[in-house]
Amino acid sequence: MTATLDRTVRAKTVAVDVPIRPARKSTPAPHIATAGLQLSTKAAALVLRTARVSGPVFRDDTAAATGLSISTVNRQVSALLKAGVIRERADLTPPGAVGRPRVPFEINTAGFLTVGIHIGYKSTSITTHDLMHRVVGAIAIPTPKEGTPDEVVASIGASARRFADRWVGKRLLWAGVAIGGRVVEGGAVDHPRLGWSGVRVGEIIAETVGLPVSVASHVEAMAAAELVVNNPTDQNQNFLYFYARETAGIAFSVDGTIHTPAAGPPTIGHFPTGATKLLDPSRTGRLEETVSDSGVLEAAAAAGLDVTSIDELRAAARTGSSVAHDILVERAEVLGRTVALISDIFNPDHVILGGQAFTDYPEALPAVSKALRATSVVTQRDVRVARSAITVQQKAAGAVALDAIYADPLEALSHTA
Repeated sequence: MTATLDRTVRAKTVAVDVPIRPARKSTPAPHIATAGLQLSTKAAALVLRTARVSGPVFRDDTAAATGLSISTVNRQVSALLKAGVIRERADLTPPGAVGRPRVPFEINTAGFLTVGIHIGYKSTSITTHDLMHRVVGAIAIPTPKEGTPDEVVASIGASARRFADRWVGKRLLWAGVAIGGRVVEGGAVDHPRLGWSGVRVGEIIAETVGLPVSVASHVEAMAAAELVVNNPTDQNQNFLYFYARETAGIAFSVDGTIHTPAAGPPTIGHFPTGATKLLDPSRTGRLEETVSDSGVLEAAAAAGLDVTSIDELRAAARTGSSVAHDILVERAEVLGRTVALISDIFNPDHVILGGQAFTDYPEALPAVSKALRATSVVTQRDVRVARSAITVQQKAAGAVALDAIYADPLEALSHTA
């Protein structure tokens, strides 16, 4: 994936009532990166990706896999070894081999971490990730509701810094923020659901965490995580990523790039749902009010169910409540119809369904499939559930945190402490 390094953050005072750890004086001023969310074609990135996907790997095999010359591979391997992001495995050298090119190398998962932050409407997840995009540690905190938007973001950043500091002896390279709404140049965010407009998310997180920061729309980041995990070497196929939980959104990947329209991510919350029986008791006719967790709980209350969370509703459905089950099945049907209609417009090679609306009640997945087949004009569309499942928000934040490193590792490392 590629990223463009935009600018150095100017220090500003943020008034919050939580302790904020300033960046050490010896560290360079943090940068804000515009997340490119694509498979990079830079030589260092290609070598690093080969180590991540196929390592331990030999240099000649890397040249064959990337199309780079062996001399270019040797130069990039030497530079990445010096930077420490890959390491040699002399213990795996074939018997009788002569010379360093027969010493395989792999990603160094021991010395480095990135920090991922997914800011949701109700909950925020904070994670640490190694250079393989694996979650090393994770916590969840309620998204603060009190204070100005700047204070809310600063509070989240302070929590992220405290959490990251638990990993003593690890070098923190980068922070990534995945968030709903529209992300503009410089990491500012418009988030209508939270009531935010032009909030300096990237700048404030850089100040409080003390690291370079990338910011991206969360659905695009989820699609990027699928690109990193499922399709790191094949840039020829495209897919539509459809997300649903408290919000609903889509992202589209083509030729190894997550497409970001100039006007921001596509908005589908207003998409018409058609007639419903149990869902949408207020009869808004709009997708997000109908299938969001909040909307589903509103439907449960209107049906007389005594539940206060989506987890309680699922538990009721699994312990014999036919009304709870019917609500969740109707949600699946509405989602299936919507996925079919949007997929028919884009006509992707694959459709990936992400978010807990799909993954946390698998009993309703047959209803998604049935509604999709009944609505779509394509009879054999390839539809799959996201591999990340319950960790989709964490994986999305990790994809943003690693974006600059995967895009141009040597350039990115020049901006870290």
